[in-house]
Amino acid sequence: MWMRIPVALMLVFLYGHINLGCSLFSMNQSEASERMPVGSPTPAPSGSEWVALLEGEHEEHWENVSDNQDIFKIEDGILHIPGQTNTRYIAYTQQAFEDFELHVEFRLANSTNSGVFIRSSLEDPVFAGMEIQVIDDHGSWPSNQGSGSLYDVATPMFNLSLPAGEWNSMRIRCEGATLTVHMNGWKVLEVDLDLLTMPVGKFDTPLAELPRDGYLLLQDHGGEIWYRNILIKTL
Repeated sequence: MWMRIPVALMLVFLYGHINLGCSLFSMNQSEASERMPVGSPTPAPSGSEWVALLEGEHEEHWENVSDNQDIFKIEDGILHIPGQTNTRYIAYTQQAFEDFELHVEFRLANSTNSGVFIRSSLEDPVFAGMEIQVIDDHGSWPSNQGSGSLYDVATPMFNLSLPAGEWNSMRIRCEGATLTVHMNGWKVLEVDLDLLTMPVGKFDTPLAELPRDGYLLLQDHGGEIWYRNILIKTL
């Protein structure tokens, strides 16, 4: 009997420490998520070099390039996507862009998934261009499929998305091989595309080999979203 008691006590001791460790780990995760940085939308830029793509003559150049369905509406400078069952793409078709800086603001409904596609093809936006992810994931850890990511390729430093129903801002800059993303005032991502000489994520073609110019598109992935203040300047 005297040998069984110490073993039992040791098991109780170890079990207690394991539970304590798990509790501390869970607590640290919770505390960490509450102590992540918080951003705020940046004002729309001004100046003659910036072109407002949702105003004036530019408004008419937005098209659903996936099919003939009526999937969006532009009114009072806001592009509203109610959300459809099938994924579709809305493109600014007047011109392609090479080196540029883009400011865009968006407001998501609960569980909405969208994206801003850059240097992309009208025929194959998913694999012939790049997507900066727009998704309702406030409070989640950063990931390569989360807010501000280069979708399925590069993870942002922080997830700066705001809760569903609030306006967010995003600044995307493409200059040569350098892609940078700011979200709600924070620089969250910088990628040297020239280093991506191998297939990564969903891409069979290395990003270093993709064209350095293409179209701007917005994704309708089934959820409701509003876009406003889409302004671009060429570099």
